[in-house]
Amino acid sequence: MARTVHFSCLLALLVASLAQGTRGSPTAQDLGPRPLELKGAFKWFQIQFNRSYLNPAEHARRLDIFAHNLAQAQRLQEDDLGTAEFGVTPFSDLTEEEFGQLYGNWRAAGGDPNVSRKIGPEEQGEPVPPTCDWRKAPGVISSVRNQKTCRCCWAIAAAGNIEALWAIRFRQPVEVSVQELLDCGRCGDGCEGGFVWDAYVTVLNNSGLASEKDYPFQGHSTPKCLAKRYQKVAWIQDFVMLQDNEHMFAQHLATQGPIAVTINMKLLQHYQKGVIKATPTACDPRLVDHSVLLVGFGKGKGPEGLQPDSSASCSHPRRSAPYWILKNSWGASWGEEGYFRLHRGSNTCGITKYPLTARVDRPVRKPRVSCPP
Repeated sequence: MARTVHFSCLLALLVASLAQGTRGSPTAQDLGPRPLELKGAFKWFQIQFNRSYLNPAEHARRLDIFAHNLAQAQRLQEDDLGTAEFGVTPFSDLTEEEFGQLYGNWRAAGGDPNVSRKIGPEEQGEPVPPTCDWRKAPGVISSVRNQKTCRCCWAIAAAGNIEALWAIRFRQPVEVSVQELLDCGRCGDGCEGGFVWDAYVTVLNNSGLASEKDYPFQGHSTPKCLAKRYQKVAWIQDFVMLQDNEHMFAQHLATQGPIAVTINMKLLQHYQKGVIKATPTACDPRLVDHSVLLVGFGKGKGPEGLQPDSSASCSHPRRSAPYWILKNSWGASWGEEGYFRLHRGSNTCGITKYPLTARVDRPVRKPRVSCPP
């Protein structure tokens, strides 16, 4: 841990130096008297994230990209309206385009689905508690997955939603097969991307999902569906899209369970920790391209550094920053142990665009469904 803290101090000085020297895209040649600091930071990055490059030319190119990303992280730090911290991450040697190609979901940005928005009557009028965190409920939230370079966030988010609802409804923890969603779907394109509702359609058509243990994740989709080989451990009756209203999100989350949402992931390339509150210009809420699981909400100290007023009631702390807690699919070493937080109440990064959840219950019948056009 001490090593990480020491490097953070060095990095802060280096980033400030880079930002002061240029507001454009710095390269190793532009850095003048600072190449040793930059190279030391880049060497640490390579060791920390196990990076190696084929030849000196590729190494030099990645060093240039790393320098540019350090300066970009500093700009994000200065511009963000929340408490987020940006800096070196596992993606710091990738261009923005490469990051989007490797981890973005091109289909999620393709257009609105033909899925009607509705909200069940069971949560209307329910009071919203000051905080909610389903991670604290035993067996509800499974471990953080790592999609690697398989663009299957849509399947992982849907699987996490089903797992959580199953555990809440039946007090029976399950870990379902993401690989089955990739191999056996008629709508999604496996590791090439898909919509969360593609995953739900696959679950309905296959009458459930096998366990992760029986049908494990491979990091790539395969041409052969093995769903019929294994016993189903969870199933759903239906799925719905909630209204694009964050107060109703909170009601549903607190009374029913986690929700699959799709956001603009642009700022996550450089995210380390804290609450992101970006402007629509910095994180366009219309251009969503990454699906994650909404697992809770809370309130923390605001961007001005003010703590909640101790004289205020528990349900209404003053000058505090409300946030959402989201489970990502890039491994537990990313972000806040695999999670991140977004400001709540400002549609940060488009969180209200596609809020979806399954309906979980014991099956009465096994309906066949078709892909939404």
